[in-house]
Amino acid sequence: MKMTCHRDKLLAVFQTVATVAPTRSPKPILQKVKLEADLERAVLMATDLEVAIRAVVTDVDVSAPGSVLLHAARCGAILRESSDERILIETDGTGIRIQGERSRFHLLAENPDEFPAVATFDEQRYHRLPARLLRELVRRTLFAADAEGGRYALGGALLEFASDRITAVGTDGRRLAKMEGPAESVGGHENQDSTTIVPARSLQLIERTLGDGDAEVLLAARTNDLLVQSPRAVIYTRLIEGRYPKWRDVIPRRSDGVRIQLTVGPVYAAVRQSAIVASDESRGVDFTFGEGSLVLAGSSADYGQSRVELPIPYEGPAITLTLDHRFMADFFRVLDPEATFTFEVKDSASAALLTTEDGYEYVVMPLSRER
Repeated sequence: MKMTCHRDKLLAVFQTVATVAPTRSPKPILQKVKLEADLERAVLMATDLEVAIRAVVTDVDVSAPGSVLLHAARCGAILRESSDERILIETDGTGIRIQGERSRFHLLAENPDEFPAVATFDEQRYHRLPARLLRELVRRTLFAADAEGGRYALGGALLEFASDRITAVGTDGRRLAKMEGPAESVGGHENQDSTTIVPARSLQLIERTLGDGDAEVLLAARTNDLLVQSPRAVIYTRLIEGRYPKWRDVIPRRSDGVRIQLTVGPVYAAVRQSAIVASDESRGVDFTFGEGSLVLAGSSADYGQSRVELPIPYEGPAITLTLDHRFMADFFRVLDPEATFTFEVKDSASAALLTTEDGYEYVVMPLSRER
């Protein structure tokens, strides 16, 4: 195999692919990245047997097709530290040569045929959706998943596929984020049985591979795994075993709550200010709605008190509930500061519901005010 390419373009793809290769493994071959090149393109592949990726490298000049195994850490360091504009990668009878204008490395080679197979996207049943929507689905729900808790099924996000929509849900039992949007079912692909739970790490990888210029992606949910195809990559991931909780029962559907339309930026700024005095033991901020204003008040024995006031379009009786400032900040962080949202509250003991017009819903359970 012999090819030349732009170092920075190869590095960008290599770094993404190399995140899948484990730094330690009883199977040392999994610490490698496989490079496969033909006369038309080059593809980088990595797997840890739970997650796998194959990504295309553009603008390559392949003079001798073939494949080679590259050590993820060593070759990543070579590409990252080099200042050469173009890189040559060539195999011969003695090993692998990686060469630029001012640098040259000779590495030991292994048999690329021993590398585990990495899935391709050959599905006839799948959902087609805008790449931008998939990125928003991940950004707006994954933060709410239970990344460190003991409830294994909550360690990722649930994906549900209807005939014309896709829904993503993340929850840790104390708050829930749900985002949906339009998606086209091809070949009758549907799955709403609460079992397509995608690990957090896999969703982060999917989001990382999506570029601003990508038009659409294809998602195929199978019994135990999920395949995702974008213009630059194919990602395979095993699903989390188990059944997701009945998340629809968590979202309030009430007629006796107060609905107030607000702008993200000012409320987010007020949350950050009120949280300045918060501590690990006192994370709650009192949200008081009433008499044309929203008052946020925080306090802790270690740092003191805070009070921030905002004018709002609500003149009714005062309603106060205590919410974790970190959970609130997570919601605002994934939205445009100029965007508007609806804040629905009922009383101090009922969940707060925050919604936007583009299919995003966020439920936060209140904290006890006796903290």
